[in-house]
Amino acid sequence: MRVAIIAAPYPLEEIPSPPLGITYVAAAFEAAGCEVRIFDYIVSHYSREKLSEQLADFQPDAVGAGCVTMNFYDAQQIIRDVKSCNPEIVTMMGGPHVSFTAKETLRNYPEIDLIFIGEADDTIIEFAPLMKQKNKWRNISGIAFRQDDEIVNNGKRDFIMDVDRIPMPARHLLPISRYRAFGYPVSMITGRGCPHSCIFCLGRKMVGSKVRRRNPQLVLDEIEQIINLGFERINIADDLFASDTQRVKEICNGIKERNLKFTWSAFARVDTVNQEMFDAMAAVGCDSISFGVESGNPEMLKRIKKGIKLEQAQQAVKMCQQAGMLAHASFMVGLPGETKETLSQTAAFAESLNILFGYHYLAPFPGTTLCEKVGEYDLEILTKDWAKYDANDAIVKTSALQPQDIRDFVALYDAEMNRYWQKVLDGYGKGTNTPLDNMRVEGHWRMNLTFKILKDDLIENHGFIEPALFEGFKDRALKELGRRITACTNAEARVVKSTLSDFANRGYLKSSITDKGCKWNWA
Repeated sequence: MRVAIIAAPYPLEEIPSPPLGITYVAAAFEAAGCEVRIFDYIVSHYSREKLSEQLADFQPDAVGAGCVTMNFYDAQQIIRDVKSCNPEIVTMMGGPHVSFTAKETLRNYPEIDLIFIGEADDTIIEFAPLMKQKNKWRNISGIAFRQDDEIVNNGKRDFIMDVDRIPMPARHLLPISRYRAFGYPVSMITGRGCPHSCIFCLGRKMVGSKVRRRNPQLVLDEIEQIINLGFERINIADDLFASDTQRVKEICNGIKERNLKFTWSAFARVDTVNQEMFDAMAAVGCDSISFGVESGNPEMLKRIKKGIKLEQAQQAVKMCQQAGMLAHASFMVGLPGETKETLSQTAAFAESLNILFGYHYLAPFPGTTLCEKVGEYDLEILTKDWAKYDANDAIVKTSALQPQDIRDFVALYDAEMNRYWQKVLDGYGKGTNTPLDNMRVEGHWRMNLTFKILKDDLIENHGFIEPALFEGFKDRALKELGRRITACTNAEARVVKSTLSDFANRGYLKSSITDKGCKWNWA
C-alpha cells in the first residue's frame, strides 16, 4: 500500500517548525509496511495542480492529513481536492481537532472517509492492511468513519503504555534542506501523558493522565538522529520533561558522553523544576526555558486548574537565570471570569519577572473542559469559525469584558513591542545599534525572505539559468538567481545575496550544470 501524508499549510506567525505529529503518523504507516511520502505544504506552495501531479506520480492508495483547529479548513480543502482528483483514494484525517469533532466533521465534510481518534500509532498498524476492506473497519478501535448514511465511531483506543516501542518520527521523509534553511528548531517529545487538569488544554484527553516516559537511551538516539539530519537546534516540547531530576540528569549525561553538539530549549512547569536540574541542562547546551504561567491572579490560577502558585513562577525564573539560561513566560488573556483588574494583575506580575514574556488569547478548542462545559463558567464563546482559533484574537467574552476590551489590553503590549522594534530598526539605519541588535534585524529580514522563497516555490520557478546568463560559472548563476528573487520579492539585494550564498555554502541548494543551462534545486 502507498500512503501520502499531507502537512497542511501553517502561517509564519505560528513558527512552522518540522511537523512532529505528521512524522509520527508517517512512521506508523512505514512500520505497517506501507510506502509513505509526505506532501509538505508548510514550506512549499500548495495548489490543486501541484497536488494532482504529486498524486499522479505516487499513485497512493490513501491520503491522510493532520491538523490542529486553526488549519483544519486548509487540511480539509486539500482532502477535498484529493477526492476530486481521484475518488477511489481513501482519505483520512487525524489530530486533536478532528478527534473531538469526529461526528460533526464526518457529517459536514463528505470528502473525509475516516478519522483517527486520539493516539493513533497502534490504530494505524491495525488499519493499514485493511484500508481497502471497509467491511472490516467496524472491528478497529480508534477510528470513526461514514458507512452509507451512518457515522460509525468505534471509540478511543487504549493508550500505549510502553512508549519505547513507538517508532521514532519519520523525519527523513520531510524536505530537510527546506527546513534547515528556514532555521526553526526541531521539536521532539520524550514522553506522553499529563496528570494536570488545566481547563483550557487538550493534553490530558489526547495523551492521557498517566505520564509515559521514554527510555533515556532512546531519547538520546532521537537527538542523534536529528543532529545527523543536519539540524543544529532542538526544542523539547513535552511539558513534563523537566519534572524528573534523575531522568533529566541521565539524559544530560548521555548528551555529554555521546559528545552531541547542539543547542536546545525546553518547556517546563514552574512547580516541577529545581536548580540541580537546570544546572545539568545548561551544562549541555540548553539555553532557554519557556514557562506557561497563564495569569497573575491567584484565584484565576485556581479557576483554570493550573495547579501552580505565583511564588513558584518567581522561583523557577530565578533558578533558570542562575543556571545561565534565558527564561520566557507566556500568559493567557480572556480566561473565564476575566476582568480589567485580573488583566492588570497579570500585566503587573509579568513585568515584575523582568524576563521576556508574551500574551496569547484564549482559544477554547474542541475537547477542552472550557469548550465542553462552557456553561459552568463566566465565559461565552463567540464563534465556531475554526480559522479564528489561532490564539491571535479575542473570540470569547466574560460578564466584565467584551472582546474589544481584551484586544485593547493586548494592544498596549503590542504597541510597546512595536516601539522597541522600530527603535532597533532605526538604529540599524543610523548605525547606532549593538552588533546583537543588527543581527536580530538581519535575521528578521532573512526569515521573512526565506519563508517567501519557500512558500512561493521561487527556487523551482526561477532556478533555471540559461547558459548565456552565467557562461559556465556557478557563482554567476547564483547571482542571476538572486537578481530574479530580488525582483519578485522586493527584498534588499544584499539580503537576498547573503541568504542564497549561505544556502549554497551549507548545501541546502545544489546546482546542476549542463550544456542546456544551470538548474538550482533544494538538496
